[in-house]
Amino acid sequence: MADELPKLDAAKTHEIKKHKHNSPIVGCRFDPTGRYVFFGAQDSRVWRWDWAAGKKVELKGHGSWVRGIAFTPDGQTMLTGGYEGKLIWWSLQGDAPTQLRAVDAHEGWIRAVAVTRDGRTAATVGNDLIVRLWNVADGKKLREMKGHESHIYNVVFHPDGGDLVTGDLKAKLIHWRTTGEKVREMAAESLYKYDSGFRADIGGPRGMVFNRDGSILACSGITNVTNAFAGVGNPSIELLDWTSGKRKIQHLSKGKLRGVGWAVAQHPDGFTIGLSGGGGGGFLLFWKPDEANEFHQLKLPNTARDMDVSSNRIDVITGHYDGHLRIFRMG
Repeated sequence: MADELPKLDAAKTHEIKKHKHNSPIVGCRFDPTGRYVFFGAQDSRVWRWDWAAGKKVELKGHGSWVRGIAFTPDGQTMLTGGYEGKLIWWSLQGDAPTQLRAVDAHEGWIRAVAVTRDGRTAATVGNDLIVRLWNVADGKKLREMKGHESHIYNVVFHPDGGDLVTGDLKAKLIHWRTTGEKVREMAAESLYKYDSGFRADIGGPRGMVFNRDGSILACSGITNVTNAFAGVGNPSIELLDWTSGKRKIQHLSKGKLRGVGWAVAQHPDGFTIGLSGGGGGGFLLFWKPDEANEFHQLKLPNTARDMDVSSNRIDVITGHYDGHLRIFRMG
């Protein structure tokens, strides 16, 4: 299959497949094999889409929206976190996924789920301001970490497996050891604003990811906000140097697109991919490491909410408010 793929070229990104679901998409991820797309929708269900065969299977267990989706590297187990606070383990072996266990992991929304590269430890975060670590093998809670004062939007493990980062509504980032110690605080400053007119906070890392060697942390969200109530602002991605914790560069969009940077990916070939969705529509954006503006943008048919890059490094899945999943190929 890999031999049949074209040469990678982000500037030639084009749609190769789409699927219409009957409810707006909240989150989507390729499984580690790239064969399946798992997604959560506003129907409060999780679904598996075999995009080559065109078949879809429902995973029953959640009673609310699911945006947090993570896998063990071997592709055998998936964890999903719902806005009702439930964390579910799924076995992906066999013809259809089966539920292994479910725990009431948080009070209120689970906004993000992450798993270490060795597949042993999972992390969850959400609106109760607590970071929780879990043993993937047996579902036991390992520890809780407290330090955030606003809703925690995201979590990601460092590739070394011994560290993780969490980011909250006010774009405060906390670097933790998996043993529970708080190492330092950082900030993705462009991704937060207090709107004095509406007396509202707006911001937070909607997407967060390390590059392959862990030297760069990328955070995506919204900047230059002029109306917090309507979410009027521009997509922004901050790349932070992991050693210093300082901003390396801020990626913005030409023409100042109106929207939120809902997701970000650090491609192994060194460029950054961002997803913008909002009042200005949906866009895939591509940046070179040291350039503020994108070298390519692709207008999407509908505003978008989530994105993921396949393990083949050339296919991108986007989830949309109109209920569509769309797969694009970079080449």
